[in-house]
Amino acid sequence: MSARIVVAEDDPKQANLVRVYLEREGHSVLVVGDGRTALEQCRTRRPDLVILDVMMPVMDGLDVCRILRTESNVPILLLTARTTEDDVLLGLDIGADDYLTKPYSPRELAARVRALLRRAGVLTAGNQAVLRVGDLEVDPGRFEVRIGGRLITLTAKEFGILEVLAGEPGRAFTRAQIIDRAFGFDHYVLERTVDAHVMNLRRKIEEDPAEPRYVQTVFGRGYRLAEPPADERPAGSPPEGAVATGADSPA
Repeated sequence: MSARIVVAEDDPKQANLVRVYLEREGHSVLVVGDGRTALEQCRTRRPDLVILDVMMPVMDGLDVCRILRTESNVPILLLTARTTEDDVLLGLDIGADDYLTKPYSPRELAARVRALLRRAGVLTAGNQAVLRVGDLEVDPGRFEVRIGGRLITLTAKEFGILEVLAGEPGRAFTRAQIIDRAFGFDHYVLERTVDAHVMNLRRKIEEDPAEPRYVQTVFGRGYRLAEPPADERPAGSPPEGAVATGADSPA
């Protein structure tokens, strides 16, 4: 439900601002500081969208865009301080899908990213459907979680984990599967750190984190989101126990 985005920007403050806004949208973001690394990561990771600063060391964004367009149809958004019509047309002529000039509003950047992803078929109305499990609601489009109507504030990583689990209630996910689905190519997420994020998540959504009602441990496997009791499920839902979770007991 989130997109994998490579951001190539050599200004650390600008790069961090872009990353923060895109992660708030629920996307998995990889930031690099030069054009050559951007090209290498795009070839290796195959992202859903690429954001390129035009002026970068080693290889500029225009060259990266030109090469990528010969190899892939990935949506490309160029960022630049160059504002003349010729500069804009050059970027579009070599294959960029959109062009945003500096200074720009991070909200406008996020809106253009959404538009490019919808156009590419990565995001659709269905992708943004609210996930409901009992009285728990996970809204990817708004990046919101509610329990019994009460808004819960989560970090991007906590939200990502909960979104994965809520997508298939009752299914046990390994830590590696959670990392792959929730964080994509985030190099800073290790299997053992998933446990720390889950602990923090439980503190926010569970009445008793030591006896979790929602996010349960499946010993020898990982984590799952507990299915609601039978009397709280929609008509036609599978009976309790229909989703296999292994012989280990949850805690």
